[in-house]
Amino acid sequence: MNVHAPLAAVEVDPATSSFAADVTAALSQQPKKLSPKYFYDEAGSRLFERITKLPEYYPTRTELGILRARGKDICSIIPEDAALVEFGAGATTKVRLLLEQCSFGAYVPVDISGDFLAGQAEELRKDFPALSVLPVNADFTTTFSLPDEVAAMPKVGFFPGSTLGNFDPHEACAFLRSARAILGKGALMLIGIDLEKDERILQAAYNDAAGVTGEFNKNVLVRINRELGGDFDLGAFVHRAIYNKERHRIEMHLIAKKPQTVHLLGQSFNFRAGESIHTESSYKYSIERFGALARGSGWEPKSSWTDAEDQFSVHALVAVE
Repeated sequence: MNVHAPLAAVEVDPATSSFAADVTAALSQQPKKLSPKYFYDEAGSRLFERITKLPEYYPTRTELGILRARGKDICSIIPEDAALVEFGAGATTKVRLLLEQCSFGAYVPVDISGDFLAGQAEELRKDFPALSVLPVNADFTTTFSLPDEVAAMPKVGFFPGSTLGNFDPHEACAFLRSARAILGKGALMLIGIDLEKDERILQAAYNDAAGVTGEFNKNVLVRINRELGGDFDLGAFVHRAIYNKERHRIEMHLIAKKPQTVHLLGQSFNFRAGESIHTESSYKYSIERFGALARGSGWEPKSSWTDAEDQFSVHALVAVE
């Protein structure tokens, strides 16, 4: 029997209270499941940037290739001087391609990380001095208000990176409906969607030879230990990504290598050997299945573009009644 010394008291401030509530609830359920949004602390964001440059990880470079190759076609359907609203603004590489090729009246990056958002906005103001950059510090999965300055402008939403694939289908519909309500009738949405493909390509992309994805996956446990006073033994869990054919999704898991008990915030959570924490799903779509999802969420597909190997897609949707 393992005897644990009492853990030091942890003060959870308002900024981490929702994290604490979500983690304790997630680890209390069966099966255990954590939200992928908690991957992205500072260390997690750096690790993900490393992932995007791995030879096995095709989505980022493929989407960038589509935006470069089809930029004129995309810009041709965007209204002059529209406000570009990016949901979950991260690194600015992709949005810069649009800002360089299209004529926007304003850019509204929306992100929950206020300091990061402010820094990115300042860099864009330097590089695009004629562009009005109006950051909104908010959780893009919830309802938020756009700045008054863009009220009269046509709206274009931007949601790259196949981030929608991290949502279960009902959550994806809820997000698209929310975006439709925020942007308004007649708005345009540009959205990146990863496509179904050979399972071997998917397995390699999420189980890279260098182990960076595994480190990224385990970083959520590092964050729990640091911010919530947990005592996860990182060596007692192993990263595993599998393809669930029935649900058309890659699943990332952290698998317990042995029976163990983890403590945090005065609670204990037991793990059996082989028990999983499901940390992320990444749904893969066909053009047709994504079109049906969009139509059921208040959007009409207008155009779509893919790479030469049909690995990734960028879609233009129009908000309808």
